[in-house]
Amino acid sequence: MPDARDPASLVAALLGPSEPELTCERCFELLDVYVEHELAGEDADERVPGMSQHLHGCPACAEEHDSLRELVRSSAGGHGPA
Repeated sequence: MPDARDPASLVAALLGPSEPELTCERCFELLDVYVEHELAGEDADERVPGMSQHLHGCPACAEEHDSLRELVRSSAGGHGPA
């Protein structure tokens, strides 16, 4: 959410992301791949361009991401980066 007191933040929100945009549908298709890269300590943002930006701006997908990440971490015995 842009900070209404910060003009640069408002301009960035109006211009949209500078990286590729993902739809919610595409996000759900790639979410498992993104989480696998995150938990492996790899650069998930490089592997799945646009995902980080989408998760930042979409509460529904962010919640799904958090749930999947926790599920995978708990299934793996809690190993991997936090």
